[in-house]
Amino acid sequence: MVHKKVSPGKIALYTVTIFLALLWVVSLIWMILVSFKPSGSGVLSVRSWFSPPFSIDNYYYVLEHAPVILWIWNSVFVATVTTICVLLICSMAAFAFSQGRFPGYRIIFWIIMAGLMVPGEAILVPLYILFRDLGLLDSYEALIFPSIAVPFGMILLKQFFDGLPKELYEAAKIDGCGTYRMLFVITLPLSRSALAALGIFTFLGSWKEFIWPFISITDAVKMTIPIGIPFFNSEYNADYTIPMAANVIVSVPAVIVFLIFQKQIIKGVSFSGIKG
Repeated sequence: MVHKKVSPGKIALYTVTIFLALLWVVSLIWMILVSFKPSGSGVLSVRSWFSPPFSIDNYYYVLEHAPVILWIWNSVFVATVTTICVLLICSMAAFAFSQGRFPGYRIIFWIIMAGLMVPGEAILVPLYILFRDLGLLDSYEALIFPSIAVPFGMILLKQFFDGLPKELYEAAKIDGCGTYRMLFVITLPLSRSALAALGIFTFLGSWKEFIWPFISITDAVKMTIPIGIPFFNSEYNADYTIPMAANVIVSVPAVIVFLIFQKQIIKGVSFSGIKG
């Protein structure tokens, strides 16, 4: 039997990967267990995590002392609308760059690629001034519009569209298909995995977005759940139990979505040709 030799670099990579995975899992377990401990309990030792008593009073407190349900609804609404808009806009833009050869398309494509190198934090001030002058602060539009134009989404779908057989489009043109029909009847149904991956990335990214909503929203009625959580963190600095209950409410839905759709995410990323 031949044993394949594993290089030291791969051993180091696997070791670091396993360590980081365990660190994430332990942090998640700690957060969940601490959220069920009575308020004021000691939670810094590992033994205290698993020791009774346990209680759900922290969750009752979180739900009773802040409009958490409203914040969750705002997060779901904003994330859903953002995801739909991103899928529609990115799919049309990706199809144009994949199948169209309009004048200057290479220059425009590389300008969009350059947008990936600009961190969102670098444009917060001009973005805030723009939305202030437009009178859109403290509105759902302020939460949705900045997240619609996603260079990553357009590039991911373009790479996927480039891999589809050209014969399909040639046959469609012979049958009299127009541009929109080729996109919505032929291309998008064949791109479900890539669309699912982009949709999940967009939804989770919008769900956990903090910095821009924190800056642009001051009305508690329009707040999303991530910017409502600091209310508990600031009020209970010495007590981890109530903030952890609030953090579970934020984190668990995102984890559930990822676990349900992880196959679509992996398949979509692998088909897109993006390397991690």
